[in-house]
Amino acid sequence: MDLCLNIFYLIFGSACLYFGADFLVSGGVAIARRAGVSPLVIGLTLVAFATSAPELVVSVSAALDNKSSIALGNVVGSNIFNIAVILGLSAIINPIRVQVQSVKFDGPIMIFATVLLTFFYFQNHSLNRWQGLILFACIVIYTLWSIVASRKENQNNADSSDEKEEKIMNIYKALALTILGFSGLVLGAKCFLWGAIYLAKLCNMPEAVIGLTIVAAGTSLPELATSVVAAIKHEDDIAIGNVVGSNIFNIFCILGVTALISPLQGATLTSLDFGMMIGVSILVMIMMLTRRKISQLEGVILLASFIAYTWYLIANM
Repeated sequence: MDLCLNIFYLIFGSACLYFGADFLVSGGVAIARRAGVSPLVIGLTLVAFATSAPELVVSVSAALDNKSSIALGNVVGSNIFNIAVILGLSAIINPIRVQVQSVKFDGPIMIFATVLLTFFYFQNHSLNRWQGLILFACIVIYTLWSIVASRKENQNNADSSDEKEEKIMNIYKALALTILGFSGLVLGAKCFLWGAIYLAKLCNMPEAVIGLTIVAAGTSLPELATSVVAAIKHEDDIAIGNVVGSNIFNIFCILGVTALISPLQGATLTSLDFGMMIGVSILVMIMMLTRRKISQLEGVILLASFIAYTWYLIANM
């Protein structure tokens, strides 16, 4: 009976993730056009923040339970998964065209956040409240800058906006779709995670491996669903903005808020985990700089790097 129930969780969770992502992408793009903000910025802020809700819930809960390794491992593992698997699969489905802003600003900010977290962590294998405050201040500054810069850029296209106004989705419908999509993503991620963890334990996988792989991947399912659906719809700005924005949000906001609520001490993450996170961040930046596109071959390389990393973790448990 338990097996059937958890298989149902997997199927139901997958359906919620797909339709939730579909609604969130449609609503988010419409809101962007109505507000005079580019879809890239919506992907970097609204969509990225919404799809990172599971990571926030897991990390804060783990910190309150004095499980610092889970709180940190969830974010580090999710960031690796976001780049290597989500961007990898999205590029395999459809090569992703990259905007200049992603290359010049957002990508470097993601790398800066990754390096800053690594520096903080290896000072004492912990994150204190002051470090959490610095991280949280960074997300506030980054979000405000992204919105202001995008609105200034879109003012140049104000003359043509009236012609397209009638084609844009009603704002109330867009907001409803966005909220419904967000709710579907959170519910879908939770159901899918329940089923996946149950089946992993049924296969006698060690809990440490489950935490490093399935939990991190499970909390990234909303990002996976959103970016894959965006790639299918050729909404490249949403696909890449969702991942880059989520990685920035995971470090600056989630770990910032988590450390402010409960300092993270005594974590057991290794240099391999942080090295992998930095490595794939730099690798995808190099890919974005070449021809301003992440090709299908590059998507395969990203996906293969995650498979190799996961295999190493399992083989050395």
